[in-house]
Amino acid sequence: MNNQTTNPVFHGSDIEKISACYHIKKEAIVNFAGNVNPLGLPASVKEAVATHADLFSSYPDREYLSLRNVLSNYCDVPADYILPGNGSSELIALLIEARAPKHTLILGPTYSEYSRELTFSGSTQDYYHLQETSDFRPDLEDLFHTLSDGYDFLIICNPNNPTSSAIFRDELKELLAFCKRKNIFVMIDETYVEFAPDISAITAVPLTKQFSNLMVLRGVSKFYAAPGMRFGYGITGNSEFLKTMREKQIPWSLNSLGAFAGEMLFQDHDYYQQTRNLILSERQKMYETIKKLPTFKIYPAYANFLLVKILKDGITSFDVFERCIQKGLMIRDCSSFQCLEGEYVRFCIQMPEENQRLLDLLQTI
Repeated sequence: MNNQTTNPVFHGSDIEKISACYHIKKEAIVNFAGNVNPLGLPASVKEAVATHADLFSSYPDREYLSLRNVLSNYCDVPADYILPGNGSSELIALLIEARAPKHTLILGPTYSEYSRELTFSGSTQDYYHLQETSDFRPDLEDLFHTLSDGYDFLIICNPNNPTSSAIFRDELKELLAFCKRKNIFVMIDETYVEFAPDISAITAVPLTKQFSNLMVLRGVSKFYAAPGMRFGYGITGNSEFLKTMREKQIPWSLNSLGAFAGEMLFQDHDYYQQTRNLILSERQKMYETIKKLPTFKIYPAYANFLLVKILKDGITSFDVFERCIQKGLMIRDCSSFQCLEGEYVRFCIQMPEENQRLLDLLQTI
């Protein structure tokens, strides 16, 4: 069990709080907790945005047709399947409002925003606990048994945060077929899917052509290093449901410059490949190094971050967090995550020299 009830718990965006608490200039902190691509915003997008500020003087296309056509090409689905929004947070809220679920099951531990939005909906919410002994991957038969207990809505983050585990497409197909028979709608958050070793083995986007009880959410905050753009998009083949969401959405949800920048992001193929080359190689290096350390247990990772369990008695996740921040390395103490029993820390992939600094420090613990 976690025992840090009196210790502060910081999130990936709390760099100002940590800076003040530990008297470290925030510019000197390497943020291993935010899960954002260390390459930063693509240079092509920076240049394009800088020369198109006059877009603020005009309304965006209410249908976002050009943007949806770019996304259609990027995701290989019809443009009519796609709903752009003001970040995945808006789309999560819209989806829950439009579905109006009565009984929701969340695969956890996971991102807390799902639970927060559900509190406004009137839905009950329960967690299906992913087991550490199974590397946080679900037992489908057991999950089916749980889902049969009156649930009408299922939430999955895939790859999952904070575990970096993933459910593969064959399993997703089986799960969606079961849920369709039980009249259960499934929301899959694919915020981290572009970091997966084999995206095609994990993404549920192709399944939107087959299953009407599915919506996939994606964004640009992590892979494209653009959390401030507040741009996300949903994909579903259920045209009636998409129409309902669109009717509930605030007009011009995404601003003109954000829509333009989004188009640029998804067409920068060099940045896409450079990011994948960096993350895949560095993730493997960090995984192999930590796997040899007796103090920690590490799990197979499909996102751009690694979850590590502390095995040594007397060392807590907060202890490891403090050891790291004292060296200017900000990792995530996972004690605030629901359903994560034990002492865990999480850290994302940064540039090679920064990753090595963290590895060197972890080897001294």
